[in-house]
Amino acid sequence: MKIGITGGIGSGKTTVCKIFETLGIPIYYADDRAKQLMTESEELKAQIVEHFGVATYNEAGKINRAHLANIVFNNPDKLLLLNSLVHPAVHQDAEEWHHAQKNAPYTIKEAALLFESGSFRQLDKIICVYAPESARLQRVMQRDDVKEAQVLARMNKQLSDFDKIQLSDFVITNNQQQFLIQQVLKIHQTLLTWK
Repeated sequence: MKIGITGGIGSGKTTVCKIFETLGIPIYYADDRAKQLMTESEELKAQIVEHFGVATYNEAGKINRAHLANIVFNNPDKLLLLNSLVHPAVHQDAEEWHHAQKNAPYTIKEAALLFESGSFRQLDKIICVYAPESARLQRVMQRDDVKEAQVLARMNKQLSDFDKIQLSDFVITNNQQQFLIQQVLKIHQTLLTWK
């Protein structure tokens, strides 16, 4: 089975994934892998340079994040274009990775934009990690050393928590009042009975 984990920025997806990893479940971190593919895949790099210019990469072949962010975060059409290049490459990479995980009872694909990218359609079940917006704001501001307005701008580009919860099969609440480990174990046991 292929399981997805999603949630708003700062909801605690990575923390939840680390708990699943301690249970022996392989995790595909889609956002991290997307960044790698944008540097490692010659085909994807060529497409990005074609649409966003040679300044998108430095002399060492590493992506110029500031340049690219400046283009896409001020232009919704350019962001859509970038996603239309990156998401198919990540999807293909995730499929190959999943099929290589022979001994796992199930795999997990972690992605912030699971619904927005449409990749949820290739998954069997979805887990949403929910945290109150105020807590998410504080976490991201501290983690990324950014201002509140920058975090809110990123949040506004994502599907609402309400919509993500409605579209998910399981919800893990990360509000400092419910234990994450117990919630993960309950879902894990349920998924093991479905394999």
